[in-house]
Amino acid sequence: MLFNSLEFALFLPIVFALYWFVCNRNLRLQNALLLAASYFFYGWWDWRFLSLIIFSSFVDYIVGLQLGKQEDDRIRWRLLLVSIIVNLGFLGVFKYYDFFAQSFVDAFTLVGVPFDIARLNWILPVGISFYTFQTLSYSLDIYNRELEPTKDIVSFFAFVSFFPQLVAGPIERASHLLPQFDKKRDFTYDNAVDGLRQMLWGFFKKVVIADNCAVYVTMIFASYEDLSGITLIMGAVYLIFQIYCDFSGYSDIAIGTARLFGFNLTQNFNNPYFSTSTTELWRRWHMSLSTWFRDYVFTPLMLRYRHLKKKTAYIATFITFVLLGIWHGANWTFVVFGLLQSVALCLEIYTRKRRKKLKKSKNFYSKPYYFGSWLLTMVFWLTVSILFRAEDLGHAWDYIVHILTNTDWVSIAYLDVILIGLIGLLMIIERIQFEKPHGLVLDGLIKPKIIRWGVYLILVLSVLILGGPQQEFVYFQF
Repeated sequence: MLFNSLEFALFLPIVFALYWFVCNRNLRLQNALLLAASYFFYGWWDWRFLSLIIFSSFVDYIVGLQLGKQEDDRIRWRLLLVSIIVNLGFLGVFKYYDFFAQSFVDAFTLVGVPFDIARLNWILPVGISFYTFQTLSYSLDIYNRELEPTKDIVSFFAFVSFFPQLVAGPIERASHLLPQFDKKRDFTYDNAVDGLRQMLWGFFKKVVIADNCAVYVTMIFASYEDLSGITLIMGAVYLIFQIYCDFSGYSDIAIGTARLFGFNLTQNFNNPYFSTSTTELWRRWHMSLSTWFRDYVFTPLMLRYRHLKKKTAYIATFITFVLLGIWHGANWTFVVFGLLQSVALCLEIYTRKRRKKLKKSKNFYSKPYYFGSWLLTMVFWLTVSILFRAEDLGHAWDYIVHILTNTDWVSIAYLDVILIGLIGLLMIIERIQFEKPHGLVLDGLIKPKIIRWGVYLILVLSVLILGGPQQEFVYFQF
């Protein structure tokens, strides 16, 4: 079920009414309702894949209970392996098997050796990369003795399948979200209103900006060979705002929806396009994923290779971001995306001391330095983001080559002045609201209530009137 659909517009108020007016006096009944609603929400897409969520939840629930009882390190390690094999096994079979099988076939064919492997050609279950990481982190935290296992199976299953963030995050940690299922939740007007504001901001980003950008991205990438270099650059600009507004819009809607039910989800984006380095960008972009890789991949690697001293950070960064790239999809474009990110981050580690000195300087060069750092970061992100949309590495390479060779800088096709203006407005609002959790926290910014309501009305009308053709969320494919 899509957030930007009529089905969700009917589903949400029904669940909301049952939750607060029928089940409000019984916490366990509220959790059971959320569990049933979440399974219905996911099953609306394809009910057959509910079995994967249920099985994964059951395995990690049992593993968690057993890890909490066991003191023998060998048995605890074997229990953790069960969780790792089941969760990563699902990812391996459904998401990566066909990719690696085809890669092996291509490799043998390249050297003239006939070779074939049967492919599964299975549909990729929506959200599998998100909920498997969520359940796996639960087992890892218990194994590391950072979390006590829950005995409430309904709460745990609801935590895994919580519908606002089930299919595209944020990837919640059990230590943050699970305890919220065990505490009484009271309806508060302020929480509900702020949740609706954040949802509206998310719908504006998704429906008005991302979906309209998607139209031009599709046309430009389909006919890039016949377009000027400036048009191809515009296509890449549309692309990075499509990806950002699509995914951060989803996160805003998810966080706002959760607040309607008394839950607080973690912030997933924090104005990443104002970053002055790739390191900073990843601290602000898909924060629930980047912190997941930091805690469960990067930090253990730093400890594992600490004997290598100065080389440790480079090795850990390289491995982490290659894996992060592969997480995004079963395509060599995402492998290269991760490789390029790791190279950029390693260069920033190498130049860290020099850049810190420049940041601290108060001379004439400080402002140009900040602007240059921002521009370099965004040019890099613009370039590597082409890999997100390209069908394969050849397509991405050709697109970049045509930017450099089709130097007709006068001919600009697909220039939508209104859309560019809306993107500019978005960036201005996000800059003004830089320290706020979302763009519509206006209470302290605009004091007259009638003006604030006027802003909300304008955004609602823009969603209804200016919204582009309905598009699935980009990260559904991951």
